[in-house]
Amino acid sequence: MPAFTTIRIVDTHTGGEPTRLVLEGGHDLGGGPLSERVRLFQDTLDRFRSAIVGEPRGSDVFVGALLVEPHDRACQFGVIFFNNVGYLGMCGHGIIGVIVALAHLGRLKPGLVKLDTPAGVIVAVLAADGMVTFDNVPAYRREKDLPIYLPGVGDVNCDLAWGGNWFCVINDHHQRLELDNVAQLTDYCTRIRKAVADSGFPEIDHVALFGPGTKPGSSSRNFVLCPGGAYDRSPCGTGTSAKLACLAADGKLLPGTEWVQEGIVGSTFRAKYRKQGDKIVPTITGTAHVMGEGTLLLDPADPFAWGIR
Repeated sequence: MPAFTTIRIVDTHTGGEPTRLVLEGGHDLGGGPLSERVRLFQDTLDRFRSAIVGEPRGSDVFVGALLVEPHDRACQFGVIFFNNVGYLGMCGHGIIGVIVALAHLGRLKPGLVKLDTPAGVIVAVLAADGMVTFDNVPAYRREKDLPIYLPGVGDVNCDLAWGGNWFCVINDHHQRLELDNVAQLTDYCTRIRKAVADSGFPEIDHVALFGPGTKPGSSSRNFVLCPGGAYDRSPCGTGTSAKLACLAADGKLLPGTEWVQEGIVGSTFRAKYRKQGDKIVPTITGTAHVMGEGTLLLDPADPFAWGIR
């Protein structure tokens, strides 16, 4: 019988958005900075990514998190995030999912934890009740009210902002932010992303629409289209960070003031920020739930062992 490749995983969801943490079975990427290791992963081992999160084992919604040794020795863990089409510098819901998964496994206790990521060091606190609060990488707005021409619609004004990933942030979109309207929202955001790329910003791979909140205490509701075409079920930690950067730049949210971000499925993150020079440091709070733990098997005789590519 052929020898199977075995990969040990823990699956969580954060506000409805799944994270698949890879504990064992990943390839050795060396000990360099995580920004270098993610490039090595992409250049030489990309089929491993698609095997973990792609069909038939995964789906477009899954975000993978490869647990690695940190480069920064002040960190307890290192993590590389990836999805159905590529790699993420940071992932807010993924950070929460990784911490909750490690606590479930007995590898973390409530208190301070530092994680090394390709985008920088993330400092987090795990509370006794399972809530996770983390300081994201510094966020900032790059463009304000950039007019993007959308055929059949006209000019749409958007902000371009960094929150650990690049976002096109749109507040005035005339779209209905409801779960039963996901197909229309996905089409709209896909066309926006193409128009932004055609305007000279191909690195902007997330699109986030914001509107009024629908739950008591909610500051806003959003719809976030991820690079691979799936929408974020969570309120999106990096997207919330990009939104805070825009609010801060416009003087519409003061440092330390709480912002409750509601996602399209109704889950929420609590957020605030502090100033750091001309940027902000967002703080995000949320929790995750463990869905399962087990072993993935890669059969060399399986034509789709490395995913459907």
